[in-house]
Amino acid sequence: MNKKITIAIDGFSSTGKSTLAKQLANHLGYVYVDTGAMYRAVAFFAMQQGYINADFFDKESLINSLLNIKLQFKFNADLGFAEMYLNNLNVETEIRTIEVSRFVSKVAEVSEVRAKLVEQQKEMGKDKAIVMDGRDIGTVVFPDAELKIFMTSSATTRAQRRYDELVAKGDDVSFEEVLKNVEERDYIDTHREDSPLIMADDAIEIDNSHLDRKEQFELVLELVNDTIKSA
Repeated sequence: MNKKITIAIDGFSSTGKSTLAKQLANHLGYVYVDTGAMYRAVAFFAMQQGYINADFFDKESLINSLLNIKLQFKFNADLGFAEMYLNNLNVETEIRTIEVSRFVSKVAEVSEVRAKLVEQQKEMGKDKAIVMDGRDIGTVVFPDAELKIFMTSSATTRAQRRYDELVAKGDDVSFEEVLKNVEERDYIDTHREDSPLIMADDAIEIDNSHLDRKEQFELVLELVNDTIKSA
């Protein structure tokens, strides 16, 4: 029987990390965890409570409310992946909006938020056989992961992908707005003091600017199979 491994996928926003992670998890029969959804859910909670808006961020109130935040992934057989639940409510659609995207990196900067979620993420992966994507999976959550992937592409390419997704869902956004959001999130993610977005020394970098989903999946699956054979 093949040995089970931990697959850590990090990278910039809108590089398709979640899409790739879902494909790999489904193919391998592994657990998939979208850590970005966890941070988005906390950001959505902060928005609901009035802790954050365009001009204001009450970090202390959010920190004091962390014990009141319950996050769960529940598998949806019709969709083929797990959806994000916040305090027993399905928020999968709500957390994917441009409004949440505006605040998620700011919320993820808060050390107490990161500590709470990283603890949960480590627990989820204790038995391996997991694919987890995010910003600090290979550097903080699973520094000993057998396979680490770091995904990147140009900001313009990522913004176009994100814009197309939002328009397809009926959101009223402009490309310029999405590009600005991508660039702002890149800056915050790479400059925060706590667990900044950096590529782990032993990660394999994949620039998917010119790869379609099938090409990307086949490339990484080959890496996965080689890693499992040598594990």
